[in-house]
Amino acid sequence: MSRSAFRAHLIPTLSLAYPVMLSQLGHVLVNVCDSMVVGQTGKIPLAAVSLSVNVSTVVMMLGLGTTMGITPLVAAADGRRDVPLLGRLLVNGVWLSVLAGIVLALFGLLVPFILPHLNQPAPVVELATPWVRVMFLSFLPLMVFQGFKQFAEGLGLTRQAMLLSVQANVLNAVLCYGLVFGKLGMPEMGMMGAAWATFIARVLMAILMAAYVLLAVRLRPYRQAAALNLLPDAAGLRRLLGLGAPIGVQMTFEMGAFSFAGLMMGWLGITQQAAHQIAINVASVTYMAASGIAAAATIRVGKYMGAQDGVGARQAGFMAYLITFAFMSLMGLVLILARHHIPQYYNHDPAVVKQAAGLLLIAAAFQISDGVQVVGLGALRGLEDVKVPSVVALLAYWVVALPLGYVLGFRLGWGATGVWIGLLTGLTLVAGVLLVRFRNRRIGLPASVNEPALAAR
Repeated sequence: MSRSAFRAHLIPTLSLAYPVMLSQLGHVLVNVCDSMVVGQTGKIPLAAVSLSVNVSTVVMMLGLGTTMGITPLVAAADGRRDVPLLGRLLVNGVWLSVLAGIVLALFGLLVPFILPHLNQPAPVVELATPWVRVMFLSFLPLMVFQGFKQFAEGLGLTRQAMLLSVQANVLNAVLCYGLVFGKLGMPEMGMMGAAWATFIARVLMAILMAAYVLLAVRLRPYRQAAALNLLPDAAGLRRLLGLGAPIGVQMTFEMGAFSFAGLMMGWLGITQQAAHQIAINVASVTYMAASGIAAAATIRVGKYMGAQDGVGARQAGFMAYLITFAFMSLMGLVLILARHHIPQYYNHDPAVVKQAAGLLLIAAAFQISDGVQVVGLGALRGLEDVKVPSVVALLAYWVVALPLGYVLGFRLGWGATGVWIGLLTGLTLVAGVLLVRFRNRRIGLPASVNEPALAAR
């Protein structure tokens, strides 16, 4: 990439990325706040939060991923200045998100019946069961927020979701502290207070994000186009699902691997499970920051593809790779230096702190792999390339990472360290394969445009 191209892509990518980074962090900071506050009440409640998050996050990622097909399609339509199509994408995207939220919330009624069969410590399951019910209920407002957010971000409007996420996280932190410990005039609800704080914060996020898209002056042309028909159309929903469902599946495979690793920690004991929750919480913060850069890559690559500028799309993707490599290298260094101090913000049990510090050292090792794989996913989504990455995730995490982690952790007796080395291996494989795929991909028109031509040959 030439110096002029470097300058042309660096600032626009960062301008899009940092608001999305903060917005994406909002999803994981909810769990960070819950874990930190609940962890002060003991390691059993912290382990219960770990179990609840492991189960609920897998389903949440399936829902969030399903809506992520909205962004590249909006970016491509915006690149072509196709206002009528943008109006239809707004209608279909919001309907898809609401329907997905209802399905996820209803699924939460079944999960409590599954928890006792996961071979987890009985006290942990008892505390986790009511928590899971509330978490799944909160997925409905979360998905409403997501539908409006993905549309706005596809247009390059990323700061609004960032501001709303920051406000919601401040509210969540205040409510979490007050409801868990009975402070600030609120009732003392223990760990369930954190669950209800999350629910209230997500309702606020949904209301405010919807209000922005439905009232902002700059979005009036798209609302006017959408108002011509407020009902979804089957073809539009299929188009969104065709792009979003593979993304949701890929995210589920990835998050499912980490969640299953959390269940394996429960087989090892409460101390290991609590330590895993600390380490995965911290690693999730840096991951979601990198996913913000990946979202910027999706937007910029998708917009260049809509404008039929293959060179610009490739340069935009590689700029996102470069920024992510630098950022995650720095984060890895931070984790190495602070690995003995960070766990103490969650829990003061010496055994938990020691185990978490060891896991954070492995987390530091996979920072670059984690960042490179997520930005690879983002760049490929901009090209509407979503099916092959799903297969790559399935093989890397479920055929390589988890079996290797089980062998190292249980057969060879490496315990929690062995399980995490398996995860490190899976992340590295995905990162390498997706980088090669993007580098070798013949970038021309979007897949939706090329498919008819290919079929005619």
